[in-house]
Amino acid sequence: MSTTASTAAEGVAPRQGAGSRTAGASNRAGASRRQGTFYRGDPGMWSWVLHRITGVLTFFFLFVHVLDTALVRVSPNTYNQVIETYKTPIVNLLEVGLVGAVLYHALNGIRVMLVDFWEKGPKYQKPMLWTIAVIWVAVMLPGAFFMLKRTVGIMFGGN
Repeated sequence: MSTTASTAAEGVAPRQGAGSRTAGASNRAGASRRQGTFYRGDPGMWSWVLHRITGVLTFFFLFVHVLDTALVRVSPNTYNQVIETYKTPIVNLLEVGLVGAVLYHALNGIRVMLVDFWEKGPKYQKPMLWTIAVIWVAVMLPGAFFMLKRTVGIMFGGN
């Protein structure tokens, strides 16, 4: 059905001239502008976006890891300097982020496989998403604590 036919069917008169609109049409357009057209999505969409982002971040980490490991053959002194920079607190925070990204990517990958290959997967898609969120938090909280314990001790004193 065309746009003109659908607006006529809804009881709104079609445009009366090149530059004028009827009251009903302008109210609809105004309401659309006020509400915005930005799609906010549901948790499944954000899961898809986060899965892509964590995959790209993991890829770039592996790329940098291969490059810095290759330095051992080219210049052992440069390799040692690079390894020393990895012992800084900022890099420790990045390591926690990396572990979080890899963990989420792995858990969500299992969920995606279950949705694709398990006959009841689509039915349980949202509960599985919330389950991986709970597992992610349950693993990341103690993991981040132990990963950051040494850095916090160095920065703020302690053992």
